Amino acid sequence: MMPLVYAAPGEENVIKKVGGNPDVKRHLENLGFTPGGSVTLVNILGGNVIVKVKESRIALNEDMARKVMV
Repeated sequence: MMPLVYAAPGEENVIKKVGGNPDVKRHLENLGFTPGGSVTLVNILGGNVIVKVKESRIALNEDMARKVMV
């Protein structure tokens, strides 16, 4: 298990755990980051992480991306 920021770009990963305080966790889960779901790292630009989750592209800052474990 590793944080999403260390995943290889273009590789599909399974979300194992979503961490953070309850508000952050709820926010990430509302965006589609749920355990068992798939996520693909698209690119890392200036500390921001662009991912594909549930057919949508979402940009997260590095701190938020570290809370998603794959």
